[in-house]
Amino acid sequence: MPTVPESSPTPSSSWTSAVDAKEFPDDSNLEKAPVPVDTQSVHNSPTIPKGSIWKRVLVGNASPQSQTKRAMKSRHLTMIAIGGTIGTGIFLSAGSAISAAGPGSALVSYFIVGVFCYAVVISLGEMAAYIPVSGSFAVFGSRFFSPALGFTLGWNYWLQCELTAAAVILQFWDPRITAWQWALIIVTPIFAMQLIHVRVYGESEYWFAMIKVLMIIVFIFVGLIYNWGGVHGHPGPGLANFHNGQAFVGGFGAFAQTFVYAFYSYGGVELVSLAAGESASPQKSVPRAIRATFFRIVIFYILTIFTIGLNINYQDPTLLSAASDSNVAASPVTVVFQRAGFSAAAHVINAVLLTAVLSATNSCFYASSRMLLSMARSGHAPRVFGWVNSRGVPVPALLLSLAVSFVTFLTTIWGEGVVFTWLLDLTGISSLLVWATIGVISIRFRRAWAAQGRSLHDLPYRQPMYPVLPLATVILGVLMFAAQGYSAVVQTPFSPQNIVATYIGLAVYIACYVGYWVYERFWLRQRTHLVPLMDVDLDTDAVWRAGEGVRMREKQAEERALRDEADIAEGKRTKVLLRRVGRYVS
Repeated sequence: MPTVPESSPTPSSSWTSAVDAKEFPDDSNLEKAPVPVDTQSVHNSPTIPKGSIWKRVLVGNASPQSQTKRAMKSRHLTMIAIGGTIGTGIFLSAGSAISAAGPGSALVSYFIVGVFCYAVVISLGEMAAYIPVSGSFAVFGSRFFSPALGFTLGWNYWLQCELTAAAVILQFWDPRITAWQWALIIVTPIFAMQLIHVRVYGESEYWFAMIKVLMIIVFIFVGLIYNWGGVHGHPGPGLANFHNGQAFVGGFGAFAQTFVYAFYSYGGVELVSLAAGESASPQKSVPRAIRATFFRIVIFYILTIFTIGLNINYQDPTLLSAASDSNVAASPVTVVFQRAGFSAAAHVINAVLLTAVLSATNSCFYASSRMLLSMARSGHAPRVFGWVNSRGVPVPALLLSLAVSFVTFLTTIWGEGVVFTWLLDLTGISSLLVWATIGVISIRFRRAWAAQGRSLHDLPYRQPMYPVLPLATVILGVLMFAAQGYSAVVQTPFSPQNIVATYIGLAVYIACYVGYWVYERFWLRQRTHLVPLMDVDLDTDAVWRAGEGVRMREKQAEERALRDEADIAEGKRTKVLLRRVGRYVS
């Protein structure tokens, strides 16, 4: 076995890792530890004239040397993983999947995409916990596979985030005002929040997600109790909607169509890996967050679609009007509440949906700006978008995201419904391609890890059942893409637009990859396309040096044991018990 070189990680200037501070205090102190400012970068930043109010307020001493801030805590990442990306898809579009193919088909579809989602998050989490960077899988693609793949993933994901924000806002808008006015109402406050600090994003997402999580939990309980006949005066349908051939309708073509809605509902699961680049202690918070993904899939998607299918027949017209007309009163969640005797449910769901829209827009702006920042600093985008102000905010990247969002709404001249359908297809296919590629990157990462003689004990989080999960990601991605193509071809009435919408995402993906390969081959004169396994960079931005994983874990375990003993001596046994339960669960 080759020996591991005594090379140390090369952390970015914003990263405080075990390399910089070997002595970890305890969990609480680690989370609350201040992140040192890169004083050299700040001092070298170009001076902004005091008289320029616009630059002082908006740009805030931006420079290409300044770094983002590691200010998000573990609870922020965990809540973002659990409910941060629960959006209008689960509240409005989930009913369309049931209407298209029946409750059984929708349940199977959401389960398959859930398995896909779980495999993606676990595979990605292993890499993000060890190398927590804002560019996440785009950076990993460049390092572990080829720069062309990193370029392709970065631009595809950036475009996906921009289109998702537009789709979410278009699906939930008031017809009494124009779509672009509604977008202005939603986007402006979110943009202002993003300009303040990353901690504002983390804290706002924490409470946005908390509201959505509580609503979904209440909905599941109320829906199941109503279905079982537990509400006096409101008899539930029981299993009637699954009998007499109603569970699976429309054949394989209809079943394949449900994947689009499932992808739209699950979209954004990779957000945790992007947020890891600004987490205070990613080697601990990222594993906790990705473990919570399993509960998110089971509770907030599988049980929700099951509850809707139990209580609303697939022929019920409200299932379609909720998605196509953005009718909150026709939302499957609202309908179940009202049939269970809660007549004022529409107002509550309306408020929660607004929260979901704000949350989804907030996450899209964050993800797109950080991805563009990472690409700019990797040489895959204009360098100006790599500028960060003294508050750690990538202002130029954020401004471009804002501009593209508004340009997207100009497409509503063709009709909001048409544009939403196209955005739904484009974001679904883009998610599918990005997720499938993450499986390839994970395999390449592990191969490089083994080739360089690294110990798996150095990984802060080790994915179970390797290589089952990354292989499942690739296989499921190929099968689902083929299923969606088949659905577009056999859909009646036949429409060429459906085929174009299905495959245009693939065309963009291939164009980006081939275009960069041509640039690399003929302009940069590089003959080696794939990064050799022995040349894969496994040190830059790593949380600790090679060979330090076991020692750091032992030291943290000793500190936790000492803290528990001290609390027990003070009579705080309940606190210690809750802390141990939390460690076991997370």
